[in-house]
Amino acid sequence: MIRLTIDGREIETEPSHTILEAAREHRIPIPTLCYHEALEPFAACRMCVVEVETGRGRQLVASCAYPCADGLVVHTASDAVLQSRRMTIELLMASAAHVPLIRAMAEELGVTAPRFTMEKDDCILCGLCVRACHEIVGVGAISVINRGIEKEVSSPFHIASNACIECGTCVLVCPTGAITLADITGGVQTVHPWKSEFEAVDCRVCGHHYLAPQFTDHTTLLAEPALNRGEGEAVP
Repeated sequence: MIRLTIDGREIETEPSHTILEAAREHRIPIPTLCYHEALEPFAACRMCVVEVETGRGRQLVASCAYPCADGLVVHTASDAVLQSRRMTIELLMASAAHVPLIRAMAEELGVTAPRFTMEKDDCILCGLCVRACHEIVGVGAISVINRGIEKEVSSPFHIASNACIECGTCVLVCPTGAITLADITGGVQTVHPWKSEFEAVDCRVCGHHYLAPQFTDHTTLLAEPALNRGEGEAVP
């Protein structure tokens, strides 16, 4: 175990923990938008910034990705931290001020209205859906495309990938409700609002969701090495 100080409180934690994990372990609140326990840290939203004291002075870091160290001193609500979070939430409000979660976080930080405006968009580009699809499901049917203000989450060429198994993991992790199971295209229930041209059949288990044909036969899936075990691993 190592010891560090957060907001004047000395705590103990595992050496492998990040500042955010240590803070949550000891019920010290730090806001997040792009963080999920089941995914690797991404440090995209910057809402979790904290101020740490180092040999070169104080600096702002993303607590979800910054490792704990013995003797580390952390400030989660200093003037610099709050100023950074207010600017971040104001930028998010430019297009997502109508989203309840964003509005609630803004109110907590004392931000009432953004100085900038953009077209309304529920998606805040936190990347949770993309990373969940890749890291948890192991499919990678969606990704972040384009750059700058044109950046968005989509499937290749805005056509639903036949790699998508309609599991809804992206819906579960989305913090703003930008992706919902209610999205329907061409009479086929889908979690994505973009067009789909690949063949789909009813799920034999629930009858409500739709799958690409290669995912309907469980015996085929169990016999597929890439889906069950590493290369060269012996079959039990």
